Amino acid sequence: MGSNMAENHPVGFRWPMKAREKGATIIHVDPRFTRTSAAANLYVPIRSGSDIAFLGGLINYVLANDGWFRDYVLAYTNASTIVSDDYVDAEDNGGLFSGYDSPSNSYDNASWAYAEGRDETLQHPRCVFQILKRHYARYTPEVVERVCGSPKELFLQVADVLAKNSGRERTSAICYAVGWTQQSYGAQIIRAAAILQLLLGNIGRPGGGIMALRGHASIQGSTDVPTLFDLLPGYLPHPAVARGDDTLELYLRESAVRGGYWSNLPKFMVSLLKAWYGEAATSANEYGYQWIPKLTGDHSHITTAAAMADGKVNGFVVFGQNPANGSPHAGLQRKALTQLDWMVALDLYETETAAFWYAAPEGSKPADIKTEVFLFPTAGPGEKEGTFTNTQRLLQYHDKAVDPPNDTRSDLWFLYHLGRRLKELYRGSTNPRDEGLRNLTWDYLPDRPNPEYRIKDEPSAEKVLMEVNGYTVADRQQIADYERLKDDGSTACGVWIYSGVFPAPGQNLARRRNRTPGNYVDPEWGFAWPGNRRILYNRASADPAGKHWSERKKYVWWDAAAGSWTGLDVPDFPRKKAPNTPANDQGIGIDRHSGSDPFTLKADGRGWLFAPSGLKDGPLPTHYEPLESPITNDLYSRQDSPVAKRFRRKDNAISPPGDPQYPYIVTTYRVTEQYTSGSMSRWNSWLSELMPEMFAEISPELAAENGIENLDWVVISTPRNQIECKALVTRRMRPFRHNGKIIHEVGLPYHWGYKGLVTGAMANDLIALSEEPNVYIQEDKALTCNLRKGRLR
Repeated sequence: MGSNMAENHPVGFRWPMKAREKGATIIHVDPRFTRTSAAANLYVPIRSGSDIAFLGGLINYVLANDGWFRDYVLAYTNASTIVSDDYVDAEDNGGLFSGYDSPSNSYDNASWAYAEGRDETLQHPRCVFQILKRHYARYTPEVVERVCGSPKELFLQVADVLAKNSGRERTSAICYAVGWTQQSYGAQIIRAAAILQLLLGNIGRPGGGIMALRGHASIQGSTDVPTLFDLLPGYLPHPAVARGDDTLELYLRESAVRGGYWSNLPKFMVSLLKAWYGEAATSANEYGYQWIPKLTGDHSHITTAAAMADGKVNGFVVFGQNPANGSPHAGLQRKALTQLDWMVALDLYETETAAFWYAAPEGSKPADIKTEVFLFPTAGPGEKEGTFTNTQRLLQYHDKAVDPPNDTRSDLWFLYHLGRRLKELYRGSTNPRDEGLRNLTWDYLPDRPNPEYRIKDEPSAEKVLMEVNGYTVADRQQIADYERLKDDGSTACGVWIYSGVFPAPGQNLARRRNRTPGNYVDPEWGFAWPGNRRILYNRASADPAGKHWSERKKYVWWDAAAGSWTGLDVPDFPRKKAPNTPANDQGIGIDRHSGSDPFTLKADGRGWLFAPSGLKDGPLPTHYEPLESPITNDLYSRQDSPVAKRFRRKDNAISPPGDPQYPYIVTTYRVTEQYTSGSMSRWNSWLSELMPEMFAEISPELAAENGIENLDWVVISTPRNQIECKALVTRRMRPFRHNGKIIHEVGLPYHWGYKGLVTGAMANDLIALSEEPNVYIQEDKALTCNLRKGRLR
């Protein structure tokens, strides 16, 4: 669900295909019938934006038909935990949970907290299991059919297959991509999948889990070493004014938890500060904590673009993205770029962003635009060395094949030399705000430049990776793993979850390419964080006593003779902690957990069916309609996400529910032959010939309704903009039925723009500025539009 794996992740899709050859069942749930659908055993259509209703129906089916893995759920989840008396579920409150504050469109989650005790019988009305049953009771097969447009008989086939394929002997995996994440409740869709997998016993076990399919070579890496403004490397929270993180002590107190591995946050944070600021970071100056800027609000890309459009941003350095085409409300993004004083663009080609003035607002001239643009040609993947971190958290190091041409340089070269020049510029500054820059550790040039390379001042990616791994400060010796980190300033580590990838000089484990005969895990191929574990929480692959759930599914187990955990993978559990170790209520960290609490990062050591904290939009996934929808919410009086950010501006209109001006659903997607906004593919003649122009996919029924023939020109409009392209009339798109009404859907790829060998309309011109509340991503997988035959002019 939420992915077209065959076309968008074709190399990865070879593994499901191999599994099918051995008898596995592939199910594809998607609005479009794609090549993934064609390769599946079962295809189920679904209306864009209704994923939680479908997953909620599966959860209800599993609970109502006793299809949950009882031994796993009782031992390894918080099903038996009692929730506070103050908690009110959305089921009883029109779709809103307790703690909602309407003026601020936000939740106070205090009432979602645990009460004292557990009920192992699962009968207490406020235990998580009973709350879960009541919450999803309304998600019946009939409701799924009405809300999602998915035929009841197909939905029941999916539910039956999943329920039968769980337990001791069998597991199922769920694969998703941005079809889930790019919605106003994307994180909650993933949560719904996690609840389903926990109920079925599919987390921490081989053949189970939830796979976030990554469409870029290192998009997982840019999540781990984060592009999100509110995180520091390794998912450490960024200090924020609103949380009162005025000092390091307050930050650690606010962010720390008593139970679970996150209680080691002080070790991770102090080691990060030592990696950044070296000898200048001491206990006397909070290890340089005050040199980190504190968050004062929403500094996400979308919010920054809106501020830029209002003239509140002076300069912009952009690489690795193409917002003039690839970001939501691309027309507003281009307008925003005209308001800058200067912009630096690093890319392989002159992208739409680097040349935004080609599409200047109507009536203006390029000469009238004040923005001064500096375009730096950057090296392609084969022209630089470094690591890729992929879907399964696997770091793989690659060497440089050739030097980049002429004055082209790598991103690393640009960042290193920009930092070097800025440090030189500010060397004599006495302004306190410049201390962080002046004290940055910045020694990344190779000890001996490679004589085969023309560029002699290229920084060493391996030196960066060695700092990422971590070392002891006194002797600069690489550390073996993150368990060696200290909070006293004696260790430095750039990214704690990557620690262990470079444990000694000359031992870059991301370079490993060793197959392991008889072990399908291949533990010596690359390096998987954390600690080279291939499956997270793999203690759950054994039963509470430490024995295999079954011989067929054995993975990690307790070796009583050796007094340690062992198996096919690195155990994600304290090696010497016996299964019968009791919980220590007075303990700290994982000492607080028992020997049968596998979810070591959680405060209670359990998988969370109910999330008492960590999410801004509720403890349980709840069906809301997208911000733009042709229908009203069938399940609750609350129409859409109460905490999604809407950007109420004159230039960002959003159509109301059921707006007759915009009666159709539109969704965006990728094709195999082009890549994201086209920055890396539309300059390639072969790919451009294979997929030369933009199109709109529509069903024969929608085409007939509007008098459209295949390859006719059509105009697609939303409240933000309108575009023109050719119509592709195909039965891959199909209408959905809702309460006797037909709902049509339009599919748009988003790869074209006004630069490159082939050009075309930009689908992102149609998308609204909006933000999902947890990760600030836009909603472009479900919105409304109109469609007509003809052209703009």
